[in-house]
Amino acid sequence: MHLFLLLILQATAAFGQIDPAHCRYALGMEDGRIRDADITASSQWYETTGPQYARLNREEGDGAWCPEGQLEPSDSQYLQVNLGKLTFLTVVGTQGRYARNSGNEFARAYRLNYSRDGVLWRSWKNRLGNTVIEGNKNAYASVINDLHPPIITRYVRLIPITILSTTVCMRVELYGCPWDEGLISYSAPEGQLMMPPGSPIANLNDSTYDGAHERRRLFGGLGQLTDGVIGQDNFLRTRQYHVWPGYDYLGWRNDSLGTQGYVEMEFVFDHQRNFTSMKVHSNNMFSSGVKIFSSVSCLFKPHINADWEAEPVAFKTVLDDRNPSARYVTVPLNRRTARSLRCHFYFADVWMMFSEISFQSEDTILLPQETSSTTSEDSTTTPTPKTETSPSTSYPPDDGNTPILIGCLVTIILLLVIIIFLILWCQYVCKVLEKAPRRILDEEVTVRLSSCSDTIILQTPPVPPRSGHASAGPAHTDPHYERVFLLDPQYQNPAVLRNKLPELSQSAEASALLLDNPLYDLLLLTSCHMTSGWLRACGGGYAEPDITQCTPHQCFHSNAPHYAETDIVRLQGVTGSNMYAVPALTVDSLTRKDISAAEFPRQQLIFREKLGEGQFGEVHLCEAEGLPEFLGEGSPLPDRDGRSVLVAVKQLRADATSQARNDFLKEIKIMSRLNDPNIIRLLCVCVSSDPLCMVTEYMENGDLNMFLSQREIESTLTHANNIPSVSLSDLLHMSVQISSGMKYLASLNFVHRDLATRNCLLDRRLTIKIADFGMSRNLYSSDYYRIQGRAVLPIRWMAWESILLGKFTTASDVWAFGVTLWEIFTLCKEQPYSLLSDEQVIENTGEFFRNQGRQIFLYAPPLCPPSLFELMMRCWRRDIPDRPTFEGLYQALRPHVNQ
Repeated sequence: MHLFLLLILQATAAFGQIDPAHCRYALGMEDGRIRDADITASSQWYETTGPQYARLNREEGDGAWCPEGQLEPSDSQYLQVNLGKLTFLTVVGTQGRYARNSGNEFARAYRLNYSRDGVLWRSWKNRLGNTVIEGNKNAYASVINDLHPPIITRYVRLIPITILSTTVCMRVELYGCPWDEGLISYSAPEGQLMMPPGSPIANLNDSTYDGAHERRRLFGGLGQLTDGVIGQDNFLRTRQYHVWPGYDYLGWRNDSLGTQGYVEMEFVFDHQRNFTSMKVHSNNMFSSGVKIFSSVSCLFKPHINADWEAEPVAFKTVLDDRNPSARYVTVPLNRRTARSLRCHFYFADVWMMFSEISFQSEDTILLPQETSSTTSEDSTTTPTPKTETSPSTSYPPDDGNTPILIGCLVTIILLLVIIIFLILWCQYVCKVLEKAPRRILDEEVTVRLSSCSDTIILQTPPVPPRSGHASAGPAHTDPHYERVFLLDPQYQNPAVLRNKLPELSQSAEASALLLDNPLYDLLLLTSCHMTSGWLRACGGGYAEPDITQCTPHQCFHSNAPHYAETDIVRLQGVTGSNMYAVPALTVDSLTRKDISAAEFPRQQLIFREKLGEGQFGEVHLCEAEGLPEFLGEGSPLPDRDGRSVLVAVKQLRADATSQARNDFLKEIKIMSRLNDPNIIRLLCVCVSSDPLCMVTEYMENGDLNMFLSQREIESTLTHANNIPSVSLSDLLHMSVQISSGMKYLASLNFVHRDLATRNCLLDRRLTIKIADFGMSRNLYSSDYYRIQGRAVLPIRWMAWESILLGKFTTASDVWAFGVTLWEIFTLCKEQPYSLLSDEQVIENTGEFFRNQGRQIFLYAPPLCPPSLFELMMRCWRRDIPDRPTFEGLYQALRPHVNQ
């Protein structure tokens, strides 16, 4: 049963556009999943330096693969890896030959060639056209290189290069994930130039396309439409650095394609599939004459050499002239069976632009005559896939096979019925067990034991209204967010736990055994709740209790008052932004008289860009006309030199519930209490009529993550080449400002819960102000752990107690501050724990929680002084009382800055 459920979950997870930020799994060189037979080379020096020894961090044989003889600059020796199936390759790691301190050969640079069929080879090049990848500087340290752009391939060749004649050796690991979509090429007209008046020229070509370019058409390859990078709402803005405007989109002008009025694209797959839908990410900046396509018509071809089927699938889109946001358009394909598709996308305006196209499909069962014909047509492509779903209806089987086929189908249908029945039965039992939810933290965390699986599930439900009567809105405004941790079978029965743990708590020996058990904390939480004791003796005030300081006796027999943190607002606000955790507001509803901020004329707010959105609201970047004069003397706004004032406007949508409306007003009251040079200020509001708005500061340099990622450390080279740069002194000054702002929040007992460089805004004088709406921005969606389609938890910045216990305090903010320092001194070039998936980050936290000495730590950034990295490590201490306070961090950092 568990296996079937796992397969269903994996199939669901495979659907949708691939995400390069999370597609970073080791593919099996180091751990041996890639077999020796799948690793070959053009030559080898000795038998003991053959290609099978080219495994990262392994030293079998003589420690690495070494090509024969001295490598010359003109040589093209290569190491080839067969990945066994189409793979989305994102990262390459290399080492030299160390051989337990007896070797010192390594490749200082290399090129990468790849092939999807083993016949046609392509050379990888970065987004600027460079084919050379930086290699190693010594024989033992591994160098990890991200591939920008990533590639879709089955075969990979690493070709070491050298300037002088020398000996080279290599060890390798490849990182990525399976390319389950199966698309091996698309064809389309070449992209075109757009010259908008008063704006830079936009080059809307497919700059990473790896196929042929002939007669102004692309064919036989893949490129930017499958690289996982989604274009922004404004097509002139790009997610890459040092590229031209329009880079993220492939676009066409209507009148440049003759009178046909559509763009024809053809898609070829590795084998025959049943297609359920196609997702096209399209720009809709209608103010520049760009709209999503008005309709699409797709033809299907069952085999490479077959004719196109006569009956197309047509779909008409709903055009939107009010929202300029780029969006995915999902086109249903009605489970049509094919290996190739030809689609006509019809223009709705002058321009049409795509940044991503993906397909949802299922493998087909190939019948006997289909198998032979497919093999003869395409002997060089991926072998016929294994069967998964219902057979194709395009070709009837031979009469002799009909009884066998019918018997197989009946058997499959019966199995599916049984599986569905078991799933429904399990869900029913789970719901019965959950009728009386066992709440641990009234506002944040629920732990429940499930009789349907060997798991404990940590769940974060929405906070219900504090008033005694039900809200006028829907009963649930947010979905449940779950974390799953495996338990031994002995912990599956709640009744057994309830009976045994109080008895064990009376025994000092048994208590010691429990304390040594890695599951002790979770079991203690569960048993505390079951006896309605909770950890009241371990908490108090606005700080949550520290479970590590609580004894079983305190747990079961305490009658101390409940701590007040139950009244904090939800982690994610109604506009999708982070919400500060604060001492409880003492009112159940708020009105205009409770708001001290002045009412600003909403007609003076000019929309510029949507920054993000939540379930009931949006965050917009706007210009505020006449705002300095409106605020008058003492305005927190800097001198604008006559330029317009940029502000961030949080706006409640018309469909918001009464509870969401009340939460929004509470957020206004929270923001109005903040007054510090390093915290974003609430400037004014628009609440006299709907929609409700709050207006906060916004900095012209944007957020710190984007600012630093586009800069290098200051040097003679950066000055000579006019490269944007920052100095070490600048980085220290930024760190001091963030610690100062967080010191102010901590003094008010405010907990930020989402401190990161994406939530720090920067003005032209490098003044930092801590903000709260990074959570709502699509640009940073990969920084959040998504459950049921929503980005809710920034787990790479969260302390262990926040992930495992839902415990957010000033001490957990200190942990996040340490990660933010690490971001600053890596110039935001890398995501924290970038080589770990979200699930591995959680597991890593669990290992730390269980104190088994196997936690992976963030490395020391090269720019970071040792004393500062030691300060970061103190922020990440396991024991909460051992972490520094923000006052202590500020005092420790301030001497580093030149006054």
